[in-house]
Amino acid sequence: MRITVRSLRQLRHVFQRQSCVMINNLVAEKPCFFEKCCQIHSSSYRVIIDQPESDLIKNHAFITTSSRSVSTDAVKLTNEEINRRGPLIEYERRIANGELVDGDSCQVETLTELQRLYDELVESADECQLDRNSEKPVRHGWLWSRLLSHPSHSPVKGLYLYGGVGTGKTMLMDLFYDQLPTNWRKKRIHFHDFMLNVHSLLQKHKGLSDPLDVVAEEISDEAVLLCLDEFTVTDVADALILNRLFGHLFSKGIILVSTSNRAPDNLYEGGLQRDLFLPFIATLKERCVPHEIGSSTDYRKMTSGGQGFYLVGRDSSGFLNKKFQQLIGEDTATPQEVEVVMGRTLQVPLGANGCAYFPFEELCDKPLGAADYFGLFKKFHTLALDGIPIFGLSNKSAAHRFVTLVDVIYENKARLLCSADGSPLDLFQKVVTVSEAKNMAPRTSSRSRKNDESDLCVDNELGFAKDRTISRLTEINSREYLEQHAAMLAEKK
Repeated sequence: MRITVRSLRQLRHVFQRQSCVMINNLVAEKPCFFEKCCQIHSSSYRVIIDQPESDLIKNHAFITTSSRSVSTDAVKLTNEEINRRGPLIEYERRIANGELVDGDSCQVETLTELQRLYDELVESADECQLDRNSEKPVRHGWLWSRLLSHPSHSPVKGLYLYGGVGTGKTMLMDLFYDQLPTNWRKKRIHFHDFMLNVHSLLQKHKGLSDPLDVVAEEISDEAVLLCLDEFTVTDVADALILNRLFGHLFSKGIILVSTSNRAPDNLYEGGLQRDLFLPFIATLKERCVPHEIGSSTDYRKMTSGGQGFYLVGRDSSGFLNKKFQQLIGEDTATPQEVEVVMGRTLQVPLGANGCAYFPFEELCDKPLGAADYFGLFKKFHTLALDGIPIFGLSNKSAAHRFVTLVDVIYENKARLLCSADGSPLDLFQKVVTVSEAKNMAPRTSSRSRKNDESDLCVDNELGFAKDRTISRLTEINSREYLEQHAAMLAEKK
C-alpha cells in the first residue's frame, strides 16, 4: 500500500512539473483560484484648444525588450545563491544601474524590513512548505480535516506596509516578490481582485456549514505566501467576513504581505458595524509586523505628468472621439458585451481593437463595481471615458466608483483617455474628510457659506482615497507610464 501511495505521489509531481512552463523567470501555472475573474498643477493637464491637433496628440515610441529563453523546468536555487539575493540587494543594484532614483531613508528602512522577511522565509522555507514541488500534507476531505485539524500558524510573521500615496509601497512589494524563488508557492494579487474571488468561491460552496474554511483551504493549497496590494476595506460584506477568513488562512500557515494607505487601526474607519470588524485588526497585528513608510515624497509626481490624454476645456469631447477613432484604426466600433463573474455581463457602448468607449454615466453612475471593471480590462487595454464631472455631495456614489475604476486601471496597467470638467485636483476639491471640514474657516457672508457647503461632500473614506486617485491619474498620464503601456502591447503582438 505504501509503495502504491508513493508511486501515485511521484506521478502527481510529474504531472505538476509538466503543467508548468518557465517564462521570463516566472512560473505560469494552470488556472487556479487566483486567476482573475473578473499632486500635479492643474495647468499640466489643461488642453489649449487653439493649438493644432498634431500638438495635442502625442506619439509615444514603443519600447522593445529582449525576450529571454524559455525553459520547461524551473531552476531551483541553492540556499547559498538565494542568500545573495533579496529586495535590498536588488534595489541597490537598480540604483547603481540608474534604473531607479535614489530613494529616501524611509524606503531604505522599508527595504531592510523586506530583506529581513526574505531572509527569514529562506531560512524557514521547508518548515513553511514554500516549495511547490515538496509533498503537501495529505487531505482527507473537508469533514475529516475539520475533526482532526489543529491550528498550524507559520513560524514567520508577515508584513503590513502602510503610508501615504506615491511613496513606493507597490514598487517595493513587487521588488520583494520578484526576488522570491520561482518554485515557491506564492501569489501577488490586488485586494479588490482577491475579495472578488473569495465571494465567487463562497457562492460555489454555499450550503456548507463553514464555507469560509473550505475557501481558505483552496487558497492555502495554491499559495503559502500571499501578497495583497492596496488593502482597503470599504464594503460591509467584506468587513464582516475578513476576521474569520484570515483566521482560517493564518491557521493553515498563510503568510501575508500587504500594502495599504491606512494604518491597521484605521482600516474601515467609520464603517457600518465596525465593532464586528475590530477583532480582525487584532488578528492582523498579531500575524503581521506593521511598518509605516513615512516618506512625504510622491514619486508618481516625479514623472513627466500631463503627457497623456487627459483633456480639459471646450470641445474636449470632440477631441476624445477623434483620438478614439485614431486608436481603433480601420476597425469599426460596435456595442460589445463583457463577461464579469457568476454569469453577469457588462455592456460596452463602443469597442474595437482593444479600445472601449464609455460616457462617464454609463460606467460610474450605474451600480457597478470592481468586478465589472476587472472584467472590462480583461478584454480591453484602453478606456476612453467621456465627461468626468466635478465631484461633490450630489454625485458621491459616482466618485466612489471612479476611485475604484482608477485603481483597476492602474493595477492592470491599462491606458486612459478622458475628457473632464477639471484637472485631477479640481475634480475632488469639494471632497473633504471630517477633520478637514472642521478646520474649514467659516465665511463672513452667509450667502457665500451656503454656496460653499451646498455640494460639499464630507466623507472620510473618499476624502482619504482622493489623494491616491489624483496621484495615480498623474502617473497614468505620464510619458513613462504610456511608454510602458506601449511596450506591453508590443510584447503581446
